Amino acid sequence: MPYDSSLDEQLFAKSFDTEDGRITVSVYSYNNGAKKLQIVRENKDPEGALRFAKMGRLTKNEVEGILPLIQEAKAQM
Repeated sequence: MPYDSSLDEQLFAKSFDTEDGRITVSVYSYNNGAKKLQIVRENKDPEGALRFAKMGRLTKNEVEGILPLIQEAKAQM
């Protein structure tokens, strides 16, 4: 069965903004299945537009910023 974006339901999403971009913590459920946590990094390009980037490693500031968001997302799962 191919992926169908209309079956992907976002249940929660909050972002932590940094100087270089933002990190978004969200909870999704595909086709009313198990709720899953997703963490996405977006970096600013030279023009200031946000672009998807690999999550990679986190700074201490980023960890401290998203931990409350992860806890809030966990309550939605």
